[in-house]
Amino acid sequence: MTLSFFDQFMSPTYLGIPLIAVALTLPWILFPTPSARWLNNRLITLQGWFINRFTQQLLLPLNLGGHKWAVLLTSLMLFLITLNMLGLLPYTFTPTTQLSLNMGLAVPLWLATVIIGMRNQPTAALGHLLPEGTPVPLIPVLIIIETISLFIRPLALGVRLTANLTAGHLLIQLIATAAFVLLPLMPTVAILTSIVLFLLTLLEIAVAMIQAYVFVLLLSLYLQENV
Repeated sequence: MTLSFFDQFMSPTYLGIPLIAVALTLPWILFPTPSARWLNNRLITLQGWFINRFTQQLLLPLNLGGHKWAVLLTSLMLFLITLNMLGLLPYTFTPTTQLSLNMGLAVPLWLATVIIGMRNQPTAALGHLLPEGTPVPLIPVLIIIETISLFIRPLALGVRLTANLTAGHLLIQLIATAAFVLLPLMPTVAILTSIVLFLLTLLEIAVAMIQAYVFVLLLSLYLQENV
């Protein structure tokens, strides 16, 4: 029984072909495409309003050099939100519960911000490794600590997203199993458990959206330090 709880995190295959590629392609198909008309429908209007508001909030602390990343960060935000939300549907697979995928997104984007900082302002980028006013005996130790913290950033990005979604899915499956088992034995307790399951599902919907936002927000903060 314990092992079956983690079966939902295994990448499904069909004829030896991993279906994670299909799961990664599906979100882009679901987005409505704007038409050439002067007036769009309500769905496209709502989508455009959400993208504009999110882009404004995301780029608010960045200077003009960081605005070049607007399309990339906004697309990543929509991509992660859609993957996380689709993963809450029954009989679906959530690619963002795979640490390999999250690290594949986090490491290149973090590395790009570091390379941009080293290219545009190498003195300021290296200056982050040593806080101002540090006593001379502590300089080597602080440089090592700041370097380690710099390289931990992409790991923290990937692990945070993976851990939050994995924990949420496990909780939902555990409570759903408990409600199913208790239904013939103690119907009242099963009904209360189902109410808790419904509230937890609402919480997981919020977590799926918040974690996607936090992932992109931290990337924008890393970009702000290097632009």
